[in-house]
Amino acid sequence: MKLSQSSKPARDPLSDVLEVLGAKVTRLTRMEAAGEWALAFPAIDRLKFVAMLRGSQWMVLPGREPQLLREGDICLIGRTAYVVASDPALTPLNGQDFYGANCDVARFGGDDTIGIGGSVTFAASNADFLLDRLPEFLIVPRASPASAAIAALLALVSKELERDMMGSEVVTTRLADVLVVEAIRAYAAHASPLETGWLGAVADLRLGRALRAIHDDLAQPWTVAGLASVAGMSRAAFCAEFTRRIGQPPLAYLRAWRLTTARTALLRSDATVALVASRVGYTSQSAFTHAFRRAFGCAPKSH
Repeated sequence: MKLSQSSKPARDPLSDVLEVLGAKVTRLTRMEAAGEWALAFPAIDRLKFVAMLRGSQWMVLPGREPQLLREGDICLIGRTAYVVASDPALTPLNGQDFYGANCDVARFGGDDTIGIGGSVTFAASNADFLLDRLPEFLIVPRASPASAAIAALLALVSKELERDMMGSEVVTTRLADVLVVEAIRAYAAHASPLETGWLGAVADLRLGRALRAIHDDLAQPWTVAGLASVAGMSRAAFCAEFTRRIGQPPLAYLRAWRLTTARTALLRSDATVALVASRVGYTSQSAFTHAFRRAFGCAPKSH
């Protein structure tokens, strides 16, 4: 009897990006409120999630119509300012004043509304790669076909917060990490291709194959023709569709991910510049150094 080895699955681009960027929920906060209230938060380089455990609240973002977030809904917010409020017409207070270094719960007159939030931070100042490719604001309603997992996670988070047992902080932050990924999955599965951008391309049958190939073998000397062949498309059609969906040509995306991965590797290990350059597909250290300096404004050795 002959036994065949199982093939190694291609690297999932979202998992790869989250892992390389060191993305994780570093702080979980809670808000309980009743009556009239409004809090404003500034734009910073982070990915934030807000989810409703009870009641509802308005999300107000610059240049957008106010969105009502109901019980069971979750939203993700990129690098944009936002306001949470009982009424979008209210003048907000500075939300940061209510969440000090040792205060993760803010209360305003009751608990008709209970919401939780979490900040996803990134290691090595690499937030740009993901934040540039995600919508500034996305919402996954409770009624979404893919929201069952989110509902289960929210119930677990809520129970864990109420139990207040040892290890609770670790459990809630791990659940929050999974909650963010499930929200991204649910959004990508049901939003229109024009809204999802990179996420939609990852999920796309043809573009997804090319992206998985890039993330699975970053050092491969990829060409547009080679990636188009992986996608099962003509070179011209692949290049046009990739650029339209992701916002940059295939080789520009490849270069950006190579350099982002290299910067993380230089910060996390004692590998030489030459070794890191080789691992991400550069045969010349000088070419790598030039590309790195153009992308980040400094030499690789400074990392």
